[in-house]
Amino acid sequence: MKCAVFPGSFDPVTLGHLDLIERASKMFDKLIIGVLVNSDKKPLIPMDDRVELLRELTTSLKNVEVVSFEGLLADFVRETGAVAVVRGLRNTIDFEYEEPLAHANRLLNENADTVFLMTAPEYSFVSSSAVKELIRYKADISPYVPQMVINYIEGRN
Repeated sequence: MKCAVFPGSFDPVTLGHLDLIERASKMFDKLIIGVLVNSDKKPLIPMDDRVELLRELTTSLKNVEVVSFEGLLADFVRETGAVAVVRGLRNTIDFEYEEPLAHANRLLNENADTVFLMTAPEYSFVSSSAVKELIRYKADISPYVPQMVINYIEGRN
């Protein structure tokens, strides 16, 4: 069985993330969404809530599992038995960021090959960071995130 890991902070999960999850789930027998702690970022949504939102948003994808993890991605790939890491690319800036990480993961774990998926054009400008900025200024986030995320954000305010 071919298993892949799709890691990210998903803070918050966007429509672009969901598009990539759906597409990657068709490419592998099993897709594990690894929700990670990013020490460089201050989270908007607590870890447990991000995991639960992703679980609810992916219930129709029977081969998708959502778990949280901390530590090195290469170790997480090893622990899950995955054969690939899935990463989305919006532009060349994303590639420049992701390329050295892909090489480092491969050096740490020879089974941690990275598969890059180009983001669908309609989501090529969507990022969790941009959504957080819109939330900060109480702007409309409905074009960028699922309704479930909007409900969650509104319920916290």
